Amino acid sequence: QENVDNLGKTSLIPDEYRWCNLIKLDGSELENKYSNALTALSKKDGIVGAIFTKAQNKIDEPAKLKRLFSLIDGETWIGLDIDVKGAIYEGLLQKNANETKGGAGQYFTPRPLIKAIVEVMRPTPSMKILDPACGTGGFLLSAYDYMKKQTTDKREIQALKEERLYGNDNTSLVVSLCAMNLYLHGIGGTKCPIKHCDSLMSAGDVRYDMVLTNPPFGKKSATKIMGEDGTVTTEKEDYQREDFTATTSNKQINFLQHIMTVLKTENGKAGVVVPDNVLFEGGAGEKVRKRLLNQFNLHTILRLPTGIFYAQGVK
Repeated sequence: QENVDNLGKTSLIPDEYRWCNLIKLDGSELENKYSNALTALSKKDGIVGAIFTKAQNKIDEPAKLKRLFSLIDGETWIGLDIDVKGAIYEGLLQKNANETKGGAGQYFTPRPLIKAIVEVMRPTPSMKILDPACGTGGFLLSAYDYMKKQTTDKREIQALKEERLYGNDNTSLVVSLCAMNLYLHGIGGTKCPIKHCDSLMSAGDVRYDMVLTNPPFGKKSATKIMGEDGTVTTEKEDYQREDFTATTSNKQINFLQHIMTVLKTENGKAGVVVPDNVLFEGGAGEKVRKRLLNQFNLHTILRLPTGIFYAQGVK
C-alpha cells in the first residue's frame, strides 16, 4: 500500500481488497471482508493467485484480527529495502525449517551451499534459469542476486525479474511460500514464475540455459490395488518417458534424466545436489551414469561433508 501511495506504483491487488480499505473496518465486518479477500485473491492469475492459494483466515476473534492489522499498519514498511524484506521472510522460513518437524525443512536447502553452487555456475543476466524442484526458491533467489549485479540496464533488469527465472514444485503450500519469497525480493509480475506441477510428468517445450536444483531424495510411492478376490497387489509408480534412458521409481535418477532433457543442446549447464548412491549404484543408476559420461561434459563432482554430492555439468 505504501508503494502505491508514496511511490506511485501499481498494485496487483484489486482495489476492494487493498490494505487501505481493510484497515478501516472493525469487528465481524473486517473478519468477513478479510476472509472474502483471501478467497478472491486465491482465484487470481499470476503471482498473486499463487501466493494466496488455499489461504484461510484462522483468527476467529475479530478483536485479535483488528489488533494484528493495527500492529502491521503501525510499521513503516517502505523504509525497508526489498532485500531486507526478503531477508526477513527468508529468516522466518529458515526458523520454521529448523524448529518444526512438519515445517519447510525438506524444502529449504542451506543457503551457503546454494550460494557456493551459484558462484561456481556463474549465471549471466541473459540466461533462462530453471529449478524443477524449487522448494522455497533459494536457488532462484541466489541466481537473481548474482545476475543482477552484472548489469545496470533497466530493461535487462526488468527482464531478469519477469522472464529469466522459473521454478516448479508439486506441493501447493510450497509454491505459495516460494511465490511470496520471490515477490518480496521484487521478482515476478502478472505471470507467476512458479508452477504447481510434477516436473517429472513431462519435459515440456521450453529448454533452459541453466538448471540449478536440489531435487527430492527417495523413491516414488507405490499404489496398492485390491482385486475382486480380495488379494492386494502393489504397483510401482514409474515415469514412462521416451526421453528417459532408464525406467525407475528413484526420484533423484529421474530428476537427472529430466534435467538432461530440459537443458539447451548448446551450452546448457546444470548444478545439481544429489545423494551418494546416485553416482555409484547399478541398474538404472548405471544406465544414467553412462549417458552422463558419454553424452555430457561432466565437469566437477564435489563431495560435501554431509555425504552429499554437488555435480556440475555442461550439456
